[in-house]
Amino acid sequence: MKLNKKFFFRIHSWIGVKLSILFFVVCFSGTLATLSHEMDWVFIPEIRAKTQDTYAPKNVIVENVKKRFPEGEMVLWLASEASYLCDIIYVTNAGQRWYVFANPYTGEVQGATKFTIQRFFRDLHYYLFTPQYQIGYFIVLLFAFMLFVSMGTALFFYKDWYKKLFELKRGKGRAFFFRSLHRLIGVWSVPFCILFSITGIWYFVERTNIGNVGKIANPSILKTEDLAVGTEAIKISSYIIDYDKAVAIAEEAIPGLDVKDIYPPREAHGTLYLTGKSHVQLVRNRANRIYIHPETYEVVGIQRADALNTKTWFNDIIDPLHFGTWGGLATKIIWFFAGLCISGLILTGIWISLKRKVKKKKQHQLQQMGKWKYVNWFLIGGALCFMYYKLIGQYHISIKALVIITFGWAVFISIGWYLFVYRLHKK
Repeated sequence: MKLNKKFFFRIHSWIGVKLSILFFVVCFSGTLATLSHEMDWVFIPEIRAKTQDTYAPKNVIVENVKKRFPEGEMVLWLASEASYLCDIIYVTNAGQRWYVFANPYTGEVQGATKFTIQRFFRDLHYYLFTPQYQIGYFIVLLFAFMLFVSMGTALFFYKDWYKKLFELKRGKGRAFFFRSLHRLIGVWSVPFCILFSITGIWYFVERTNIGNVGKIANPSILKTEDLAVGTEAIKISSYIIDYDKAVAIAEEAIPGLDVKDIYPPREAHGTLYLTGKSHVQLVRNRANRIYIHPETYEVVGIQRADALNTKTWFNDIIDPLHFGTWGGLATKIIWFFAGLCISGLILTGIWISLKRKVKKKKQHQLQQMGKWKYVNWFLIGGALCFMYYKLIGQYHISIKALVIITFGWAVFISIGWYLFVYRLHKK
């Protein structure tokens, strides 16, 4: 088969049109996930924190959590990456997970909720709310390959694209303008298309354990042999651990470490697992790992970010690069607008392609997406059903939250119908 411009254009169009609806949902949900913590700050007043010079002792925070949930168990403590946000402590109580907002400066528990905006967009972008999350996870990861191929084919058939960084043509109708806009946005989005697709493909490599990457880069949490000599091992309650002592030991074990996230023991023989930031740039918190015996406070294992093997180091820079968290709010905003541009590419691509078909004979108008239209809507419909199942059955969110989420989806679908069905076919 001759590989000419038409061939690459057909591949580009097939990806951008046949899988357009799901492609947009994946890209746009990832875009919103980038600033989802900031959305929580806007809509959940209890998560806001005012920066102060000193931090409250962690044991004080734990005591306040215990007062709020005396029968609960802490399963994860996530320190905020931004000074204007509270720490989020995951607490299970009577079979229900709660997200507890703890002010790191005052030690107060400012509130708790069963669900957050960040969790919504994380679950949607991560695995489309599918019950067997691995299925949804791989569906999402397929679009990393799609994005890479779509970008690559466009560079082949769009001649001298690197010379057209400021070329936006007008004056020849709406369709002509949108084609020019699509190309202009596409040219400027190339670096981010490469970044998002390569990091997404790496997630696929990690998940499928190609080259043993998954096992090497994600070692199991270390366990202790016995928690108490001469007695049967039991799980240590998360409330009785001396977190201030554990943090001090961890920061002494790795000079320059600032402990961020804490994982209390989840089972008998479990260790207290801490992660954090050191002088090594770009890597995520998990690049530094310290495992501490929850009774003796002996360090039983260390992983240092400055001593990682190549596979583990690369794996630990993927999250900050994919979501733009490596440079704080500034890079997150840049990544957000880059995501908007790529999402806009999908929308303008759909509009251009459908507009072209509308001009043809009526019997050909519905052939653009063909049966793939039903594949898209089947997957989106399935994701919506699974979403409601998890929101109601697992997260037990409020009626108000359900109404807001339903309204958001209704607006999204209505705008799509108006732009790509009603407006395009209106004479």
